[in-house]
Amino acid sequence: MRGGGGGGGHPGFRPVDTKAQRRANAEAPEIPDLGRRVVALFRPYKWSIAVTGVLVVVGAGIAVIPPLLVQRVFDDALFPVDGSAPDLSLLWKLVVAMIALFLLSAGVGVVQTWLTSTVGNRVTGDLRVKLFDHLQSMELGFFTRTKTGVIQSRLQNDVGGVSGVLTNTVTSILGNTVTVVASLVAMILIDWRLTIIAVVLMPFLVIVQRRVGQVRARIAGETQESLSELTAITQETLSVSGILLSKSFNRQRTESSRYADENVNQVRLQVRRAMSGQGFFAVVQVIMASVPAIIYLVSGYLIGGGTDAITAGTIVAFTTVQARLLMPLMGLMRVSLDLQTSSALFARIFEYLDLVPAISDAPQAIDVAEAPGPLGRIEFRDVVFRYPDSAPDTRATLRGVSFVAEPGQHVAFVGPSGAGKTTVLYLTPRLYEASGGAVLFAGEDVRRLHQESIVDNVGIVSQETYLFHATIRENLRYAKPEATDAELEAACRAANIHHVIERFEKGYDTVVGERGYRLSGGEKQRIAIARVLLKDPPVLLLDEATSALDTVSERVVQEALDAAARGRTTLSIAHRLSTVIAADVIHVVEAGRIVESGTHASLLAEGGLYAELAAQQLATTRILEAEDAEPPADHPGRRADIPPDAPVVTPTEVLAVGRGSLGDPVFTDE
Repeated sequence: MRGGGGGGGHPGFRPVDTKAQRRANAEAPEIPDLGRRVVALFRPYKWSIAVTGVLVVVGAGIAVIPPLLVQRVFDDALFPVDGSAPDLSLLWKLVVAMIALFLLSAGVGVVQTWLTSTVGNRVTGDLRVKLFDHLQSMELGFFTRTKTGVIQSRLQNDVGGVSGVLTNTVTSILGNTVTVVASLVAMILIDWRLTIIAVVLMPFLVIVQRRVGQVRARIAGETQESLSELTAITQETLSVSGILLSKSFNRQRTESSRYADENVNQVRLQVRRAMSGQGFFAVVQVIMASVPAIIYLVSGYLIGGGTDAITAGTIVAFTTVQARLLMPLMGLMRVSLDLQTSSALFARIFEYLDLVPAISDAPQAIDVAEAPGPLGRIEFRDVVFRYPDSAPDTRATLRGVSFVAEPGQHVAFVGPSGAGKTTVLYLTPRLYEASGGAVLFAGEDVRRLHQESIVDNVGIVSQETYLFHATIRENLRYAKPEATDAELEAACRAANIHHVIERFEKGYDTVVGERGYRLSGGEKQRIAIARVLLKDPPVLLLDEATSALDTVSERVVQEALDAAARGRTTLSIAHRLSTVIAADVIHVVEAGRIVESGTHASLLAEGGLYAELAAQQLATTRILEAEDAEPPADHPGRRADIPPDAPVVTPTEVLAVGRGSLGDPVFTDE
């Protein structure tokens, strides 16, 4: 008779790379009062947990009783020691009792599984929502400096492991302890001499089994890393952007080869995983089979020596109990590691829950409607801004910026890349916090206003339009969930996109694809504008909204932007001069300061930085629009990315030419 399951195949056998797990646990942050906070998470379900604990103890105790009944079956019912015929009446009772115990054990197991699963998953769900909600409150800067994969890992892997704390850690420790104690007591009651033999041999079996598990766990880790690499390759190359990149550079075969190479590595690891530890397993199987065999041998000598306490029922019952002892012992040997792993898991979760948002509402914050100034008035007073993670000796992004945008005004910002223009827009709705000075919205410092109230009054159209993989209708209603179809159509007409949507086969129910890739750049921007129009904010922020568009699309989108900006306070970052000329005020930003302010005409007349930028743009435009009546000369020494010398254009010439010739000159921003 075998003394247990095959090597490594025992249910409940969880191979763990203990060294790797301990390293991961050591990297977990230190959280004060961690135990108290973990208990608090489970407190709402304390009665369910209490019932679960009772069921675990009952289930572990029941599991030890059948072997004792087996002893009675052999010694009293089947083979009575007095040599009489089998006692069928007793046999019936014992068999019924055994079946009843099996049914009871199964029922207890089902209820226990349901309770642990329910409690574990409810705590997991509560924690996941709590963490997600907390992350929503974090400032924009947190997400710009934190990898998305790290955040996803906290939400999916760490929070997802919480349910296992109850099912694998708590119930495992409790159940294994009861099983080991009950089994040892049962073995002693059956025969104390055989118990000594079994206990002496058991440590060798446990040690070998642990060694097998660790080897397999390490290989399993390598296999998982290889699978992650395969997944990464798939995400990179089969996404819309990835497939477009590979096709544009004709690298499909290269990507296929890269995937095939990693797949070969994956196959190798899978085979290695299947074959790993087979020698160890053979040893485990030999030991597991040897323990009962040795017990049989010792029993033979005891019986041969005239000891009548050793019977067939005793031997069968003892080996049955002994076979149940291996896995609980291995589980108890991992108690310390399991507790450390659970603590590390919760520590990583609480580390994020303990993050304090850098931007939060003041205790006495008010809504924008209660602000003293007119709605739509924006004022910067000597604003200084430095990114939190920037080095102390680096120049501040903004240095003493001051301006006022009156309700309904269009205020534009131009300047070289990295000057700080986008930062001005982000400070307005308090997506970032000013390091010094004050930003006023409707006459009140934004730090004394509810941030949600500010955002409700601001619409943002950025250069990089984000659309969900959903229908046009669903993307539009993100701004106003209760919007009617008539309101959607009106917003799209104002954004000059309704006629385009109508031509789609499914109209407003057309799925735009991942990040809106089924639409052109101009179409995406106009849907984004329609989405802002549906929100109908008094303040509009335009962050290079036409920079990535071609000339025709830019003009169509600009018309939609002009319509959207009508009657609203508009702050815009200029990309093309054609979007700046009509602004009420143009601020030229350089190195974090406003160095020039005025209208298009006055700034050109000053001959400063704005005039220089305008001249550069006009020169670029003339090159692009040059007549090609004569065939171009062959200049083998020139490169396509280095244009020939452009004619010198003065600010006076730019002013004289006027808006009509300032088609599409370009200068970039940060």
